Amino acid sequence: MTDLLVRKHKPDAAGTVLEVTPQSAGWDHVGFRVVELAPGQTARGGEVGREACLVILSGTADVGVGEAWFTGLGGRHSVFEDKAPGAVYAPGGAGWTVMASTAVELAVCTAPAARAGTPREIAAGAMTREVRGQGTNTRHVRNILPETEAAESLLVVEVITPGGNWSSYPPHKHDTATAGEETALEETYYHRLNPPQGFAFQRVYTDDRSLDQTFAVEDGDVVMVPRGYHPVGAPHGYDLYYLNVMAGPKRQWIFRNDPAHDWIARKA
Repeated sequence: MTDLLVRKHKPDAAGTVLEVTPQSAGWDHVGFRVVELAPGQTARGGEVGREACLVILSGTADVGVGEAWFTGLGGRHSVFEDKAPGAVYAPGGAGWTVMASTAVELAVCTAPAARAGTPREIAAGAMTREVRGQGTNTRHVRNILPETEAAESLLVVEVITPGGNWSSYPPHKHDTATAGEETALEETYYHRLNPPQGFAFQRVYTDDRSLDQTFAVEDGDVVMVPRGYHPVGAPHGYDLYYLNVMAGPKRQWIFRNDPAHDWIARKA
């Protein structure tokens, strides 16, 4: 079985500190990469048959997709700042360039796409916000590229879970295609912690327990979710951020709660 936990490493020549590809994950859709750029550095990419959502997690950059340029994007100091990230949609096959004006943490989210499409900036005002859960199940969600916004495969969302709280909870899954009840979506969780020396826990498990793994995730780790339920817990004192990338045969997020724990949602 593929190891579902991917650790951050030192930057390579392109500034990449973490990468998940369909080949490395053993799945069909989601690709994810994190690039760290110093001021003045440039990252480039673009793949035939794949679209991208370029998310400037922190810092400020100019982004070019094909002939289109979007300048001065981003600006937040960290993912924990209450501010939308900079984000650009690059359609299938389009080449892209990110030029860092300051130190930049860039997330490159990719998935299959057949059409050429039109590149666009995803404006902060288009990223809807919501609070999910209550009590120690409260978390704060920003929808960067939800299914209501144009794309072929990608769904991208960021979440902050306060220390002591649970997230993606009650445990839910989206790994079967059952019309109107559940969609099949692969998913990555890119974790950041504040303060950064902290840790959190994530479990990935199926009904029959043929997959059942629990991880102590640290700042900069990714957990891959090929199937199964995938709750997350943030210990007291450490706020947890994660960026989710989802994609599958149908671009729709319909999930099913673990029947053993669905009473929690019904009670709420």
